[in-house]
Amino acid sequence: MKKFNFKTMLLLVWASCVFGVVVNVTTSLGPQTTITAQASKKHSQAQQIAKINAKLSKANRAAKNWIAYRESGYSYTARNGRCYGRYQLLRSYLHGNLSPVNQEKRANTYVASRYGSWVKAKRFWQHHHWY
Repeated sequence: MKKFNFKTMLLLVWASCVFGVVVNVTTSLGPQTTITAQASKKHSQAQQIAKINAKLSKANRAAKNWIAYRESGYSYTARNGRCYGRYQLLRSYLHGNLSPVNQEKRANTYVASRYGSWVKAKRFWQHHHWY
């Protein structure tokens, strides 16, 4: 094997250091941007959900949480046959939009039209174990 001269070795070491720094910077910046975007989306989603539920009374919010716990353990991705999400609504009722924001809207609409309030829906659930 031929011996490398000092300048060639120095150039190789310098190039590998620069390449390593470039790779390190790009990998550390790439996922951080994605994480920031996801955090912003979740924050916006949480704000939308808070706005949807702001119209409910304290008793109705408590009843809604009670039902969410019993139906899905608060999971927006829970599945049970044709039912999906935090409030176990029929998938057809969600119209293909399985997002948490849509689940909150549709659940409020469903409960208001069927029971009149979340408190009444909870009372029904306690007697029948479904709503």
